[in-house]
This record gives sequence, C-alpha cells and structure tokens, in this order.
Amino acid sequence: MARKPRVHFPTALYHVIARGNQRQAIFLDARDFGTYISYLSEYKNKHSFHLYAYALMKTHLHLLLEVGESPLSKIMQVLQFRYTRHFNKRYRKVGHLFQGRYKAILCDRDPYLLELVRYIHLNPVRVGMVEDPGKYPWTGHLSYMGKGKVDLVDKDLVLSQFGKKKSVACRRYRQFVLEGLPMGHQKRYYEVKDQRYLGEDEFIDQIEREKTSSHPGIFAIPMMDISVEVGNKMGIPRDRLYSLTRDRMGAYGRAIVAFLARKMGGFLVKDIAQHFQREPMTISEAIIKIEALMEKDKELAEKIKDMRSNLMKRGKKKYLITVA
Repeated sequence: MARKPRVHFPTALYHVIARGNQRQAIFLDARDFGTYISYLSEYKNKHSFHLYAYALMKTHLHLLLEVGESPLSKIMQVLQFRYTRHFNKRYRKVGHLFQGRYKAILCDRDPYLLELVRYIHLNPVRVGMVEDPGKYPWTGHLSYMGKGKVDLVDKDLVLSQFGKKKSVACRRYRQFVLEGLPMGHQKRYYEVKDQRYLGEDEFIDQIEREKTSSHPGIFAIPMMDISVEVGNKMGIPRDRLYSLTRDRMGAYGRAIVAFLARKMGGFLVKDIAQHFQREPMTISEAIIKIEALMEKDKELAEKIKDMRSNLMKRGKKKYLITVA
C-alpha cells in the first residue's frame, strides 16, 4: 500500500515511534542515550517544537511532540541521520540503524495528550526494566518530577491540567501515571485510521476538510492584530489587555487572544506568554478555560466565531500538507 502524505500544520501533535533495523539495539550505553538527548535538545531549540514526553529504550524510542512552523519530516530526518552517523562512527558500522520510515501518528490532543504522556513514560515499566518509572533515567517522566534534564520537556500544558500550584500538580501527575501501571500494552494507541490518525471520525473529518478548504485553519496573523480585534469586539481597552496587574477584564481578554492565536495563528504557548509577559502555565490554563466556556456560553462562541472570520479575511493562509 502506498504511503500517505503526512499532514502538517503548526500545533499538530505527533506520537513518533522509531525502531532499530531488524530489532537491533540503537542505544548501547549512557553515552548513546545522552548523545540522542543532546541532539533532540539542539533541534528542539532550532525548530521551536514542544516536547511533552519521550522514552528512549534499547531498541526503539517514543517522542510526543507538537510542531511549530517546521514540518515533522524536517526535524526527524536530520535528527535520525545525525544520530545514525554518531552510532556508526562510534561502533564502526555502516548502513541503516533505524527500521525504515519512522512512524508518526497525528493525534487528537484533547482525549489523548495526557494518556499518551502516561503511556510513553511507563514504557520502561511495561518491558520489565524497572518497577517505578522514576527509576528509569531516559524518559521525560523525571522532568515532570523536577529532576533530570528539566529544560527538555515542556511540562506546563500537562501540569496545568492537574492543578495551579506546581507542587500539587506534580503530585497529582505522578499519581495519574502510577494509576496506569496495571494497564499494560495498549493497542488502541497504535490502531490508527487512514495510516496516520489517532482520533475520532470528527477529528479526522475536520483535518480532511481543512486540507482542501479555501480557508485552512492556520493563518499568518500578527499577535497584535488579534489583540486589536479582541479588544474592539469585546470592548476591552488595550491598556487592560496588557496590564501586568491582576485585572479580571484584562485576563479574560488575554485568554481569548491566546485561544485565537493558538488555534488560528499556530502560535506556541511560550510565544503568547512572552507577548503578554505572563507564565506559560497561566496562558495554558486560560486557553483551556476559554474552550470550556465556549461550550456553555453560546454568545461568547458566536463572538469568537465572528472574530475568526474577520481575522481570516486579513490573514495569509499557511500551508497544511507536507510529504515525508
């Protein structure tokens, strides 16, 4: 069966799986693990993607990442090539290290983000290497616990769903992960639709529609333009939107700007936070609250719909499809 083209758009969430060629080991010691992590960190900074979870095992690896402007193919091809070159040079080998094309599953964020973070970080436990995920050093789990290479994993979005106070959120996250210990291997995370999607039909249909739509979901719109649109529509002065004080009206407006910037402009949470001089976790929580509020407040949902329509008329469409 011919391979499907990979769908790319900023904020797309992928579960990436790469295995050793003919099940061979791809990491032989701590130096190999550390080298891959250093490359991963380097390209993360270069291509501005979010990394929510990872697990490096002896014969395979898992990454859960959210892309920005750079397509996944651009990130993975150079990352895998560079590590293969390191491995072959170090062990005096030639040829392929990884088994063919890495698997990349485009995931529906809302139902799967937390589940996949837990599933990936429990990988060493499932294969019997450790009894506690905190005892294995080559996953992102320790970063959520404030240990390990803490600057590699983007924790704020996940932890924000477990509580506002960091210590409480970390404790609840750990409990959530440990509750997954009896679950074992989960086929449902690999049973993709159309060779590439993990999600319900509605999620897939929406992406397929946007691929051919004259109004794709992601537009090149300056953050300030979004702020102006929200301020005008919601009657919120600019000084309230950008106030550094605890102002309820300003916080409400910033949440709407953040939601539109994320959904329409493909902005990363850290960029929105920097724009408003706020913490990324604060912005993540604000976006989640607006999404929940729109379900209940139809008037707000209609206003946001109007703002999206106005912004689409001014924004330049961004690409959605890439083939890797």
